Amino acid sequence: MINFRYHVVSLTAVFLALAIGLVVGTAALNGPVADSLEGQVTGLRKDNQNWRQTVSNMEKQLGMEEKFAEEMSQVFLPGTLTGRRVVVLSLPNGRDHTEGVLKKLQLGGATITGRVDLQDKFINPDNNSNLLELAVTAARPTAQTTGLPGNGHGVETSSALLASVLLDRSQGTAPVSDADRRAVLAAYNNAGYLTTDSNKVTGSAEAVVVVSGQPYVDKDSDKRDESVVKIAEQFDRTGSIVVAGNGSVGGNLVSVVRGDPVLAQTISTVDNANTGQGQLVTSLALVQQLTEKKAGQYGVGDNAASLLPRLPQ
Repeated sequence: MINFRYHVVSLTAVFLALAIGLVVGTAALNGPVADSLEGQVTGLRKDNQNWRQTVSNMEKQLGMEEKFAEEMSQVFLPGTLTGRRVVVLSLPNGRDHTEGVLKKLQLGGATITGRVDLQDKFINPDNNSNLLELAVTAARPTAQTTGLPGNGHGVETSSALLASVLLDRSQGTAPVSDADRRAVLAAYNNAGYLTTDSNKVTGSAEAVVVVSGQPYVDKDSDKRDESVVKIAEQFDRTGSIVVAGNGSVGGNLVSVVRGDPVLAQTISTVDNANTGQGQLVTSLALVQQLTEKKAGQYGVGDNAASLLPRLPQ
């Protein structure tokens, strides 16, 4: 007769068999599994070391390329822009490399008539009406609003006014007086749309370098990118222009210019102006604009025509 003791003995035997099986199975597999895991860990450790070395080599190579660009700038640039009057217009997304672009222009001998830093407020779509009003109130006797765009786009209208006081006017048009130029810039400066020392804007320029960067990514990114293009268009109507950018995709200024068959005929772009190489090429592209009246698309992006312009001897 099966009693309680029989059940206890049976259960004990089952658990004992399981325990023995686990011990035997673990002992049998422990060697191969452990060896395999150890091999994988060793391989991953070596891969990690190799990747670290690769990154280190790339950083070292980049540093050497930057050093090479700096040394080549000392060879190629001096004298190439002597006597040329250039204004530098930096956008909020291009501020980080504005100083580098400026130094290369000065190395080439350019006379920097001024540096104007447009603020985010200038391209904010919420300020469209205010910019339209300011373009009217900022006008001065020799800086009138007649002939400015009248399509209701504040950035476009204000950009046209700024271009008219920062760049040379067409022949037959009376030049802007220094007092009126300072007054217009002061009006936008005081309203927080741009930052500049109007007293250091020494006169009009024959060319402008627009320093831009990556595309905007906020909820108003499309409108902001459109405003940036409007700025470039208005300065392009008045003088020679080079866009010193960072990247050439995603709807930033460089990519839009290169994708527009009309703008690409008159606006030069450099897609790596955030590097020493690109800053060197920016100055060379400006030389090409001023001496050959020719635009080109340069840099490392897939849509660039070449790394740098070919200049006549």
